[in-house]
Amino acid sequence: MSDAIVVGSGPNGLAAAIALARAGVSVRVLEAGETVGGGTRSAELTLPGFVHDVCSAIHPLALVSPFFRTVPLAARGVEWIEPPAALAHPFDDGTAALLERSVEATGETLGEDDARYRRLVGPIARDADALADDLLAPLHLPRHPLALARFGAAASFPAARRSRGSPSAASGPVASSPAWRRTRCCR
Repeated sequence: MSDAIVVGSGPNGLAAAIALARAGVSVRVLEAGETVGGGTRSAELTLPGFVHDVCSAIHPLALVSPFFRTVPLAARGVEWIEPPAALAHPFDDGTAALLERSVEATGETLGEDDARYRRLVGPIARDADALADDLLAPLHLPRHPLALARFGAAASFPAARRSRGSPSAASGPVASSPAWRRTRCCR
């Protein structure tokens, strides 16, 4: 008999089970699906050899998660694959917004919004490790209060006020992140 039962084998369930087991608690994980992993599993969904995310496609904070950094995921066969562009959001006119991997690469694609974007996102990117430590940890006094204050100040303005050069930056899912680039989609 187990001391604790965790229902669901997604990343949160598995993290809870690992934390409990590390504390000496006997744990049983129950999963209703045929495979473990919850929304973070992958499978050959279209053609043989083409592996796709089953439920989710982007895990921007997983690599810097304080908890996941303590788990030897690579030793267990987990490989993080990072594409050149994190995601694309298509628009009705055949263009799409791409989230690039660097502040500079994204800024170069934004035309008149380049400098504005770099001023907004550059400091956040430079402070990323400190921000992750404070934002992803349990409630505590921030270890990096100035970085957190800069992030909070930058995040407090609506995205529509951040962009001047593209109508796509003022609406839709991309509005929550200014790291976008309009590009032509394939049809």
